Amino acid sequence: MRLIRILIAVVFVVLGILIGSLNEQRVRLDLGWIVVPGSLGVLVLAALSIGVIVGGLMVALSTVLPLHRRLKHSRASLPLPPPPSPLDDGA
Repeated sequence: MRLIRILIAVVFVVLGILIGSLNEQRVRLDLGWIVVPGSLGVLVLAALSIGVIVGGLMVALSTVLPLHRRLKHSRASLPLPPPPSPLDDGA
């Protein structure tokens, strides 16, 4: 499984380098309040990276955190195990 993840990461790095090298045109991205100059490939990769990060945060906030909260609540409602007996030797 680890090898597969490494191979997928290498494929995406190679694709990123390929996109960056094939799109060397200088462009200016006007965001309204700021103008960002750069090459087309770098700006495309930056936009994709920001999209992945924002998407991951949205999944974490909408799915993972509520499930974690529900699990914590479920564990809190479980009955506690009885305390160990003083005569119990721990074996």
